[in-house]
Amino acid sequence: MMARLKKRSMLRNLMHAACQMQGVGQAEAVPRRGQVEDRMAKNDVISDTSNENWPLMERPGFLARRLHQIHVSLFSERCAASRLTPLQYSLLCALADCETADQTTLARAVALDRTTTTGALKRLEARGLVQRVTSPADRRAQVCRMTPEGEVLLAEMEDAARRAHEETVAALDADERDAFVGYLKRIVDAHGGRRDAVVL
Repeated sequence: MMARLKKRSMLRNLMHAACQMQGVGQAEAVPRRGQVEDRMAKNDVISDTSNENWPLMERPGFLARRLHQIHVSLFSERCAASRLTPLQYSLLCALADCETADQTTLARAVALDRTTTTGALKRLEARGLVQRVTSPADRRAQVCRMTPEGEVLLAEMEDAARRAHEETVAALDADERDAFVGYLKRIVDAHGGRRDAVVL
């Protein structure tokens, strides 16, 4: 009997020493069931409160994605005859500004990765709207320019494209639109290095 008591005492001492080596008291090593439930309930309250105080319609990223969806929908309706996407339209506009440019420069101009930009240029080339030729200065680079057909199409859809942009911010008056575009420019400039393609 005395031997068994002595053995139990030694086991308790060993367990206590192990807990102290881990930096916690024996009482803290294994929380009681009530303590675990209290902690879980507290975490649930924090989580619920966070969701309550930050609905989707108050989140800038969500609103930016919705605004993009709205503009793409309006652009598709107004510019349906052109059979161009907003990205392809942006590429034609960039080429109209610079006349010729390599694919890397165009990717930077439309703020997309080179692979996505190259794919869009290939589709424009297949329609005869863009010409791509090997750069004489760098055989690895492709120099792009708009064809006469591309110039005609861009001119024909200009009014429709402008309407799509105007209708995107139609809920704002003239002063609010100027302010809104100014805020967008500030945000974009602050994150100017972020151009990775994402799934929207």
